[in-house]
Amino acid sequence: MSDPDAIVLGSGPNGLAAALTLARAGLQVQVFEGADEPGGGCRTAELTLPGFAHDVCSTVHALAAASPFFATCDLIARGVRLLTPKVAAAQPLDGGRAAAVGGSVDETAAGLGADAAAYRHLMGPLERDNEAIVSLTLAPLRSVPARPVPALRFAGRGVLPATVLARRLHTAEGRALFAGMAAHSIRPLTAPLTGAFGLTMLLLAHATGWPVVEGGSGRLVAAMTAELTELGGTVTTGAWIRRLADLPPARVVMLDVTPRQLLDLACDRLPPGYRRALARFRYGPGVCKVDWALDGPVPWLNAVCRETVTLHVGGTIGEVARSEAAVAAGGHPDRPFCLVTQPGVVDPSRAPAGKQVLWAYCHVPPGSDVDMAGRIEAQIERFAPGFGELILARTVATAADMERHNPGYVGGDIGAGAATLRQTIAGPALRWNPYRLPLTRGPGTYLCSGSTPPGGGVHGMCGLWAARTALRDLRM
Repeated sequence: MSDPDAIVLGSGPNGLAAALTLARAGLQVQVFEGADEPGGGCRTAELTLPGFAHDVCSTVHALAAASPFFATCDLIARGVRLLTPKVAAAQPLDGGRAAAVGGSVDETAAGLGADAAAYRHLMGPLERDNEAIVSLTLAPLRSVPARPVPALRFAGRGVLPATVLARRLHTAEGRALFAGMAAHSIRPLTAPLTGAFGLTMLLLAHATGWPVVEGGSGRLVAAMTAELTELGGTVTTGAWIRRLADLPPARVVMLDVTPRQLLDLACDRLPPGYRRALARFRYGPGVCKVDWALDGPVPWLNAVCRETVTLHVGGTIGEVARSEAAVAAGGHPDRPFCLVTQPGVVDPSRAPAGKQVLWAYCHVPPGSDVDMAGRIEAQIERFAPGFGELILARTVATAADMERHNPGYVGGDIGAGAATLRQTIAGPALRWNPYRLPLTRGPGTYLCSGSTPPGGGVHGMCGLWAARTALRDLRM
């Protein structure tokens, strides 16, 4: 086989998005993946019992539904169906109470009681400008927004810590709902920019919903690799590349890796200043993930919790904030904030008839080998008494396990880097173009992982922006 025009190292959604962008432009592309199958965390496997399909990491695909890259993929024609629950997410509270988001801003506000007007005031203007704001959040933040007024409105609110922005709401339900959304930042809720995470997650709930892929997230990757094959590209699995020099010749090299792997791959080709910047790159906390095979649906006390795939389980805003602060300080909370997903609410194909799959994770210090399953199960039992009696089997992946299974999850960090203000804007190093690498020799080489803007998540936009940079450079 002749040498490819472009090589992509890593087959997560960003690596595959870069590969497809280059292949659609007519380049011959070869993807190398160290694992035995492509997809990174976007895979599905029988992790507990035969017949129970668990997503290895990502399940809920609000970002994929909103992504301009995935809008260019004919997913329906390739057998990918996004199933969207009416209730995007819910946050249970003690006493059988819960807060939930779904449908329009008005529909959500109607369920927030005394916070109805405040929620409309907070989210109504963002909902009206949702296309402009979502486009902004999925673009490099150095981009000039097409509509500056909505962008400035969003930025002015989003730069605030979640604890500050949540003061606009007054009830325990409203504030807890915002805290759960903001905790997707995997940062202390007192940190700047955590407000933007909360607003973005709420806005996606209103704009696109929070869907899952029928049959499992792996089908999304299967559709991407199928198109790449049709375009003449190849994916080679089980191929660990230790140095850039080990790759075959190519005009373009795309790296779906984080800064730590980049230093290992190319340290001898990087200028000293850039190496120092990579060494300063900060990773976020890890996660401890538990998968369960269940004998039936989770018996949530509040009915709305039975109607959604996604639950933020952690109690009040104060409890969520304390949990995230404890993790940032190096602790393992007794009552952790937990992200829980129950895809069987909309996708019964995930388990045998009458059974369910469930997974949850909580945040832990980087590299933790502590099994948090007992604490996670206690939090679920708190809001769903009898949950423990339904467990048929479980598997646990500590933060240390997460990194062993996927070296891109450094310390168990599934977000490819801490969502600090500087790293969100600039990526690994302060450069006008965060994707183009300043190698001293070799082909044009680009970083296309979630460590670059716009950050982690299954949206493919880091790969798209990096590949567009490479294509512009090839035309120069």
